[in-house]
Amino acid sequence: MIKMIHMLFILLSVGSFVSRMMLVQFKPDLLRGKIAKIAPHVIDTILLLSGITLVLQGNWMAGETGWIMTKVVVLFAYVGFGVMAMRSSGAKRWIAFVLALASFGYIISVAVTKHGFI
Repeated sequence: MIKMIHMLFILLSVGSFVSRMMLVQFKPDLLRGKIAKIAPHVIDTILLLSGITLVLQGNWMAGETGWIMTKVVVLFAYVGFGVMAMRSSGAKRWIAFVLALASFGYIISVAVTKHGFI
């Protein structure tokens, strides 16, 4: 059940990020609403809590943890690139957006293969 919640909120998180990028580019006034400011934080908090719960329930900290540490490190990169994408403009915004999505893709590949760079 927790795994399904985690996967749902992964989709919601990346969907929210892509949607906000489109809004910041084409309809920035829509991002000033209360829901637009709060929802991404709620989604990402539930995503993080479900991920921590999975790690603890799966007893994954008892074995090889390099892949988990890789996900955490790349998660920081994803957040950093995402913030840069939302706050920048022009080409810098879109480069940060692509790097954020690439980070997200790498996190997914590490989650599936359980192999990372650490």
